[in-house]
Amino acid sequence: MTTVTYKLETFEGPLDLLLHLIDKAEIDIHQVSISEITDQYLEYLQDMQELELEVTSEFLVMAATLLSIKSKQLLPKPPVIELDDEFDYLLEDEEDPRDELIRKLIEYRKYKGIAEHLHEREWERSLIFSKEPEDLTPYMPEVQENPVKGLHAADLIAVFQKAIRKAAKRNTVARIHRDEISVKDRIKEVVGALQQAGKGGRLLFSKLLHPEMYRHEIVVTFLAVLELMKMKQIVCYQNKLFDDIVMEWRGEGRIDEFSGIEVDY
Repeated sequence: MTTVTYKLETFEGPLDLLLHLIDKAEIDIHQVSISEITDQYLEYLQDMQELELEVTSEFLVMAATLLSIKSKQLLPKPPVIELDDEFDYLLEDEEDPRDELIRKLIEYRKYKGIAEHLHEREWERSLIFSKEPEDLTPYMPEVQENPVKGLHAADLIAVFQKAIRKAAKRNTVARIHRDEISVKDRIKEVVGALQQAGKGGRLLFSKLLHPEMYRHEIVVTFLAVLELMKMKQIVCYQNKLFDDIVMEWRGEGRIDEFSGIEVDY
């Protein structure tokens, strides 16, 4: 048993089907043969009925229109009556029964082409993905402000003259003499301060310092305290974290006894 499969294309209306038949026959729409197109159209409707497909009323109306045009073309034309030139305006050119159908087909083809073009544009646009606008200010290059904006030549000359005067003063050489102090002498001073402190010979480290001291004097004082701790003459501790250092005298010697100690500084 041989199985025959019919594959019918889907058309949006009778005009769409007629354009398909005309394009398939590769003929000019103005030279279309109503007889052939009508036969092909009716054959297509018959195939649809055999496949039990629903045939809408507009397809049947077009079939009746094609049969009407075909019958008009089969009828004999009336004889031509020759009249004088002055009566020619009484004769009207008989319109070809195909003209109205051809106009509809041309107009439908135009709108169908526009629809296909819009569909292609829609497809191309669907391939483009967009996102919400965002602030691109952080990515913009920073424009540095002109440091001399608003200044005039007179201002620059005044600044230059001021710099020249400062440079002239900078060339002045001054000789500074400072009093040297040894760790040994500072030890004597620390011991004397502890012996005079009373209350068990306790003294805060900050009491050995004063605002007028130079940096090297502060360093020498700290070294003297470390040296006394090394000789086990004093004990240093703090009551709490980052509190002032408390020095407590534990020695029994006098100040004169520290004059002969050797300190490698």
